[in-house]
Amino acid sequence: MTDLILSTLAQGLIFSIAGLGIYISFRILDFPDLSVDSTFTTGASISAISIINGVNPFISLVLSLFGGLIAGSITGILHVKFKITNILSGIIVMIGLYSVNLRIMGKSNLHLFDTIHIFSEKNHIYKLVFLIIFTLFLKVIIDFFFKTEIGYVLKAIGQNQKFITGMGFDVDRYKILGLALANGLVALSGSLYTQYQGFSDISMGIGLIVSALASIVIGEMAFKNLKRFGVQNSSIVILGSIFYRGILSLALQIGVEPSDLKLVTALLMVLILSKGIFNSSKEKIIKRRLNSDFIKRYIQNFQ
Repeated sequence: MTDLILSTLAQGLIFSIAGLGIYISFRILDFPDLSVDSTFTTGASISAISIINGVNPFISLVLSLFGGLIAGSITGILHVKFKITNILSGIIVMIGLYSVNLRIMGKSNLHLFDTIHIFSEKNHIYKLVFLIIFTLFLKVIIDFFFKTEIGYVLKAIGQNQKFITGMGFDVDRYKILGLALANGLVALSGSLYTQYQGFSDISMGIGLIVSALASIVIGEMAFKNLKRFGVQNSSIVILGSIFYRGILSLALQIGVEPSDLKLVTALLMVLILSKGIFNSSKEKIIKRRLNSDFIKRYIQNFQ
């Protein structure tokens, strides 16, 4: 039972990194980026093939991050330069990356059982401590980033793009940057996950977008009162991811087949959305977009 709890916490932390990336694209940029399902696998593929070829496991994390940055940039370029809609841009990159990921791995799956990687140590406590430190480190960096000028502009773009354009900012460039950052985090999560599981598979990212959104919405629903105490949105996403993984673990314990977990996720999302929880949150976002003074306060801090 203890191992199950530790494993649930570890996976919750790993997927919370992907959740942070998707939070940036969906919540901050208001961009429904569907390419993340394949970007997750890209990070896993790069990490697996790198480690098999003798690359240091920590360097493989960096390589995966850069792979995600490139993939996210392509999504952004397709949207802002080629004028392809945001959803189609993500779908195009998602489909293209499937073939790219197969090329990277050389086959549909790779295992790391005979290699040395970050989670080669079988001690679950060690794995959890490492992931806690790593995730908190990323959280601090992300929180700091969104307090810089670039971070404030990215937030403002999601609130009212036309207003920011009128202020003379290059919205296209910032969108590409934001999508690159989002996909970079997703790929980094994939890299960690493939080392944690000990293998990389071409289909391991399927459904990530739904599960990540479920984590975000559950976190916003269950821990929204924490914001009164100054808890950052990034912390809410991390807690939501852990809580969501706990729900999946509980489902397995009561007899749900592993193959049915994605169906459980889909039904959970339907339940949440049908209750209007997400809609009430969306209404608040819309009201904020209409408030130009709110956006001005973002930008005036750096002018």
